[in-house]
Amino acid sequence: MAVRPGNILIRQRGGKFIAGTGVRRGGDDTLYAVSTGIVRFHTVRKGRFDGSWRHAKSVSIAAAPAAA
Repeated sequence: MAVRPGNILIRQRGGKFIAGTGVRRGGDDTLYAVSTGIVRFHTVRKGRFDGSWRHAKSVSIAAAPAAA
């Protein structure tokens, strides 16, 4: 899905999804785009404070391919 800056990607309560590149988190935990491109979802390993790891879902914006 192609997005522009300011588009809301996910409305959430808490941190179910984390923000990747080109995505910011609002005060109410909403994730929104800060760059133009295509939305990509992927899983990342995120370290906890006790040294253990968890798998988290991340949302990022990939650069849109150039129009021909």
